[in-house]
Amino acid sequence: MNDATPGPIVTATRKVRGAIDPLTEFLHDEAAGGIVLAIATVVALVWANSPWSEEYVDLWHTTLTLGVGDLAISEDLGHWVNDGLMAVFFFVVGLEIKRELVCGELQDRRAATLPVVAAIGGVAVPALVFTALTTGSPAASGWAIPAATDIAFAVGVLALLGDRIPASLKLFLLTIAIVDDIAAIAIIAVFYADGIQLGWLLGAGSGLLLVLAMRRLGLVRPWQYVPLALAVWVAMHESGVHATIAGVLLGLLTPTGMVGGRNILEELEDRLHNYSAFLIVPLFALANAGVDLGGGAVADAANSTLAWAIVAGLVVGKLLGIAGATFLALRLGWGTLPAEVTRTQVWGAAALGGIGFTVSLFIAQLAYDDPALIDTAKIGILAGSILSGILGIMLLRRSPPPTAATPHE
Repeated sequence: MNDATPGPIVTATRKVRGAIDPLTEFLHDEAAGGIVLAIATVVALVWANSPWSEEYVDLWHTTLTLGVGDLAISEDLGHWVNDGLMAVFFFVVGLEIKRELVCGELQDRRAATLPVVAAIGGVAVPALVFTALTTGSPAASGWAIPAATDIAFAVGVLALLGDRIPASLKLFLLTIAIVDDIAAIAIIAVFYADGIQLGWLLGAGSGLLLVLAMRRLGLVRPWQYVPLALAVWVAMHESGVHATIAGVLLGLLTPTGMVGGRNILEELEDRLHNYSAFLIVPLFALANAGVDLGGGAVADAANSTLAWAIVAGLVVGKLLGIAGATFLALRLGWGTLPAEVTRTQVWGAAALGGIGFTVSLFIAQLAYDDPALIDTAKIGILAGSILSGILGIMLLRRSPPPTAATPHE
């Protein structure tokens, strides 16, 4: 595609370049990554329902051992993707959170109040909806599944809508998704830890303190931290806290601004974000989204409280949680809508918040041990995310293209 005929993602990115320059590259990669993620999801579903479905299952259950002696870790390929590669994804999330807290939208308390309140509503209400429908059943432990928002898919849908979407709405939804990620990370660390091993946890903490010491000594080359980062990951993995939390914490410890003549955080994000958006997250989808829809699986899901609880949480809970919290905050005078954003668009963005997918799939793997529950949860996540995306598009297409004079509805 040449510059004379830009596609919708490129066009949308150019529209926001002036308004949110520090986030332009992040938005562009997330939007394009959403397309690759969708392709990987379709491939996983087709593969899992093809004559080669056994090969699909066998591949991700292939055992791989890394390390030597007592330090060797044996996991199947699916777990290496979920525990290992996804630590890089969460590291990039940690970098973005750090940047937003220090020099982005979350730095300004007044500007951040509205999307933060919206995000809290978007986490709490879906969890409450899910819990209300599953209380007393084995499915209840998955209460956090519909609380997540998939940045790549949500931003990708906004980008594909082109000129109809103001840059300020993209930033509003992105900020909500980032706060949502903070909540999801805390939930995973607190509620989905498995048999805490205090010695290993102290080892991980010691490794993080050594990272800070290396920063104090002025070490600025990323490769200098790789051995220690791997050690922290191993210690976190063995501690019972999910290993991906190591990635988040290392991202949050990365310095912002110029250090030794280099902007370490931006360099790392530039290098790793493309790998995360175009390789790791699609690979995660390929490993986890493949559900055998034959043999009555869809009918079983349609009769399952778990699947309907997830759909209700993503579609209804997210919509009411994000939009309701936003309008309540406006009524209480806790902020104002961003320029050019209408109330109809808030409803549309809230609906897109129901595209949980990546983190929802991730939490489902942590919440359940029963493969049948996991597969039912996956079907619910796919259905809820698709319905949320369709609803968001329908609501946003009702709004006119932004102009300087667009009033708030």
